[in-house]
Amino acid sequence: MVNLIMHCGGHHVSRDAVQNAPTPERTNTWVPIPHHRLLEIAEATIEQQGYTVTNEAHGLWGEGARYFGLLELADQNPLRDYSLILGLRNSHDKSFPASFALGSQVLVCDNLSFIGEVVLNRRHTRFISRDLPSIVTQAIGRLSEMRLRQSQRIDSYKARRIKDSTAHDLMVRAVDSRVIPVTQLPLVLSEWREPSHDAFKEDGRSIWRLYNAFTESFKTRSLEMLPKRSQALHGLMDRVCQIAA
Repeated sequence: MVNLIMHCGGHHVSRDAVQNAPTPERTNTWVPIPHHRLLEIAEATIEQQGYTVTNEAHGLWGEGARYFGLLELADQNPLRDYSLILGLRNSHDKSFPASFALGSQVLVCDNLSFIGEVVLNRRHTRFISRDLPSIVTQAIGRLSEMRLRQSQRIDSYKARRIKDSTAHDLMVRAVDSRVIPVTQLPLVLSEWREPSHDAFKEDGRSIWRLYNAFTESFKTRSLEMLPKRSQALHGLMDRVCQIAA
């Protein structure tokens, strides 16, 4: 898993570094959970639900105040050309709650995309350690439903052919929807015209080809915003393919 992108002081780290990251003292109203504890709860719950972690990546910001992790999941029914991802994030500077997001990784290019409707958060308050296992269970329990929906979504993307004019319109709308900043338009346009990976040429000028042009551009952006960007991107593509929300 190579695309855990870090910006603004973030850096890739080992599990030992996650384990050793300091945790601030709690207050009466704020109860930070250690980064490694969040990771351990997620992995234990995944195992109980019959999934295994086949790959992982971890990152810390600054002096360890913020954590982001990616766990690639597998079960006995492997997917065709993408795998399932569980994203985790946690903060010790009160910037965001402990969060989980389910997504997919396109194996041919290692691109990531998070499904916005499967994002669960828990504020750092009393009983956070008690509540987190049930929150992860909720997320993992929706994997089967998500897997089916994602498979149907990708099939629709591959089957829907579009003209250059439609692709260009969607790129502009993507900027308006904050899927990408305007500075990323040249990269998306280049990937649309000539994909870096031959697999995306197989279905002609399809929504799938355009979708991966966008997710290729995500590699140059911070992973912290990826769930929101992915949600907005799916919204655009789903409307074109007439996929119900």
